[in-house]
Amino acid sequence: DSTNKEQLIGTVDLVDDNIMAMADGSSSSGLGSGGMISKLEAAKIANLAGIEMSIISGKEDHPLERYARTDIGTLFKAGDGINAHKAWLSGLLTSAGTITVDSGAVEALQSGNSLLAAGIVTINGDFERSDVVEILDVDGLKVARGLVEYDSIDCVKIIGCRSSQMETLLGYAPRSAVVHRNQMVLV
Repeated sequence: DSTNKEQLIGTVDLVDDNIMAMADGSSSSGLGSGGMISKLEAAKIANLAGIEMSIISGKEDHPLERYARTDIGTLFKAGDGINAHKAWLSGLLTSAGTITVDSGAVEALQSGNSLLAAGIVTINGDFERSDVVEILDVDGLKVARGLVEYDSIDCVKIIGCRSSQMETLLGYAPRSAVVHRNQMVLV
């Protein structure tokens, strides 16, 4: 049907911005919940965890049998597979705040290091320890996301500080990182 704007894509190697842009946030089928955006978010998490996923129509009887026989649907290929915790973290839809970092911190994060207070430029949002935060560069581009080790009030106190200064400012022994590399995923 030429009026149908939906397009079947047989295989997706990576759920990137182009794939996400194809979804309009609503499900024309009336089946499922959350529309196509939530399905793509699930596919993104599966890809990061190294798991293949398919989206198929459930309108006909025996949809899995039909898919196995016809391959009509979309297969999202498995990625290299990061650990499940980081896949879950990268797939979370909302964050409690943002931490903007300087170019030195961006390089450190991209090299696999934790986020230290010394590289922080600004803090936005009201977050608690263990909340998800987005880490941005000075141009506002997302670099990473992770679970923060300090609440926003303490983060503001230690912006740009070296580890040796933090105990005096906070009144307690500081944690080694603001966002530890094991609790962070690059985006």
